[in-house]
Amino acid sequence: QVRLQESGPGLVNASQTLSLTCTVSGGSILTDYYAWTWIRQRPGKGLEWMGVISSSGSTFYSSSLKSRTSISRDTSKNQFTLQLSSVTPEDTAVYYCAADLWDTYTDYREYDYWGQGTQVTVSS
Repeated sequence: QVRLQESGPGLVNASQTLSLTCTVSGGSILTDYYAWTWIRQRPGKGLEWMGVISSSGSTFYSSSLKSRTSISRDTSKNQFTLQLSSVTPEDTAVYYCAADLWDTYTDYREYDYWGQGTQVTVSS
């Protein structure tokens, strides 16, 4: 049973880089063919897919966030990370890591595995 847990600072200053870590247990980001994904929900808005890293380390990002987003991994710690640069208060959101089998048809809203989410507030 895959379990995910987000961690990182809950408050980030505007113009700085938001950095979050997702720790995976019950599965391997290296050997499990899953979409290891970052998703966020800004106040009053729906879930927003941010990007994904595969078990092979390939990354894909939302077109709207690509210029500011970097997802990486530390296989020795079974973790993958999110970095979102040049943040503004509009980046205030609950940030989730999530995962499911890697495919092209499973909507991220229906992923099987989710972290509990972590609130990140960007202060100006």
